[in-house]
Amino acid sequence: MKNTSKETIQLHPKDNVMVAVVDLPEKSKLTGFKVTCLYPIPAGHKVAIRSVSAGEPILKYGQIIGFASTDILPGEHVHTHNVEMGDFHRDYAYCVDAMPANRVPAEQRATFKGIVREDGRVGTRNYIGVLATVSCSVSVVKWIEDAFTEEVMSRYPNVDGVVALGHGAGCATAPQNEGFVFLQRVMAGYSRHPNFAGVLIVGLGCEVNHVDCLLNNTGLEPGAFLNTLDIQTSGGSTKTVEAGVSMVKEMLERADRAERTEVPAENLMVGLECGGSDAYSGITANPVLGAAADLLVGHGGTAILSETPEIYGAEQLLTRRANNRAVGEKLVERIHWWESHTARFGGNINNNPTPGNKAGGLTTILEKSLGAAAKGGSTDLMMVYGYGEAVSARGLVFMDTPGYDPVSVTGMIAGGANLVCFTTGRGTVCGFKPVPTIKLASNTPMYARLKDDMDVNCGGIVDGSAGVQEMGKRVFDLILKTASGKPTRSEEHGFGDNEFVPWHFGPVM
Repeated sequence: MKNTSKETIQLHPKDNVMVAVVDLPEKSKLTGFKVTCLYPIPAGHKVAIRSVSAGEPILKYGQIIGFASTDILPGEHVHTHNVEMGDFHRDYAYCVDAMPANRVPAEQRATFKGIVREDGRVGTRNYIGVLATVSCSVSVVKWIEDAFTEEVMSRYPNVDGVVALGHGAGCATAPQNEGFVFLQRVMAGYSRHPNFAGVLIVGLGCEVNHVDCLLNNTGLEPGAFLNTLDIQTSGGSTKTVEAGVSMVKEMLERADRAERTEVPAENLMVGLECGGSDAYSGITANPVLGAAADLLVGHGGTAILSETPEIYGAEQLLTRRANNRAVGEKLVERIHWWESHTARFGGNINNNPTPGNKAGGLTTILEKSLGAAAKGGSTDLMMVYGYGEAVSARGLVFMDTPGYDPVSVTGMIAGGANLVCFTTGRGTVCGFKPVPTIKLASNTPMYARLKDDMDVNCGGIVDGSAGVQEMGKRVFDLILKTASGKPTRSEEHGFGDNEFVPWHFGPVM
C-alpha cells in the first residue's frame, strides 16, 4: 500500500483512485493530496485523486479495472455510474517472473495430526459419506443419514459424522455431455476422498448415471470402504434405507478405529475461495490468505486457486508466474473457453460483480479479479486442472471452475482438497463437508456482526494494527490446528450437508 491514512488507502503509486476506509462526508479533504470529496464516499468505495477523461483507464493495484464512461473530476465518487468495461491488451509474458519456491528444509517443516488411510492418503476429518447418483435417490440418502442421530453417533467417538450428499442432476442428459462427465468425476473424487473412511453410493436404477455406469466410467471398485445400492433392485425406498443403514453401521465400526498421527504439512491440500466479497477483500483477507498459501507451499503442501471468471483481467499476473509455458497457455485457453461459453448464452465474461459486491465497493469484474488473484500468493503456478480433476502436483495450482462458490468448492474437494479457506467481505455463511472450512473476514465491522460465523478477522490490515505477513502466519497456524481436528465456526453450526453442488450444464432432455 502506497499512501494510507485513517481515512483512505492508495494501493499503488500509479493509481488514480483511492479507497475510502471510512465513510467520507462531502467536502472531506484527502490526506496527502490537494483533493476534496465532491460527494459523500461510502467506506470501501473509490474516490478519484486525479482528473480522468472519458475513455481513459481507471487504475487500482496499478492495474486497469475499467474505463471512465464520462469525465471524472478529482474528488468524485468512482463507481458503476461512471466506469465501464472495455478491451485492453494483457501482456501474458509467460514465465518471466517464475522462480523456485522458498522451500523449508524437510527436517524443519510443520506438521499436523492427520488421519492416515490404508493407501497412505491423509485426511483431516473422519466421515462416512452417503452419495446419491441422481436427484431421484436424494431423499433415500437423507433418510439413511437421519438414522444416525447424536445418540447413535456417540458410540463412535472417533467419527465426525455420517453425511448425505445429494444433487439435482444425474439423468435426462447425454452420457457424452461435459456436464455429465463432470458429475461422474466429482462423485469419483468424493468417493476416494481421504476425509471419508467409507462411502455408500445409492442410485434409483434406471438413471443415466446409474451405479454400474459410474463404476465403469471412473474405475471405482466396491469393497469394504465402498458400497452401492439401487432402489429398484433393493425392493423400494424402505428396504433400501434398511440395507443402507446396515452397511453404514459396518463402515462406522471400522472408521471408529482411526487415530490421528503426526504427519508433515506436505499432506495438506487447501482450496482457496472467496465469496460475498467487498472492496476490502483484495486489500486484507485475500493477501493474508496468499501469504498463508506461500507458507503452505514452502512447507511442501498444495494450494488450489480456482474461479476462472474471477481471475479474468488478472490472468496475466498468473501466466508470468507459470512454471512453464504450457501451464500458462492452458490457463489462457481456459479464459478463451469461458469467453465462448458465456457468449453461447448471450452473455459475456465481462459481467459486473453481484449486487452485494457492488454495494461493498467493487465496480467491475476486473477489480474483483485483481483482488481475488491475491489468494494465490506469490509462488510459481505449477499446473492447471480441469474441473474436479485429481490434483497431483505440489505447490500452487489452478482449477478451472465457475465463480459460484458451492460449485467451485465442490470441484476443489473432488480434486483432493482436504481443507478450505474462504475469504468474505459481506459475510458468507456456509460449510463443505467432508472438509473443514476456515472463514476469513475482510473487515472488522462485518466480523463483529457475524463473529459466530467467522474464524479470523483480517480487518486490522486496514487500520494498521496488523500486517499481511503476520496475519498470514496466524492463518497458516490455524490451518494446521484445524487440520488436526480443531472445529471451525461453520462446523460448530453444522454447515456442509447442502453445499455439494457439482457443475451442471448442457442440455437437459
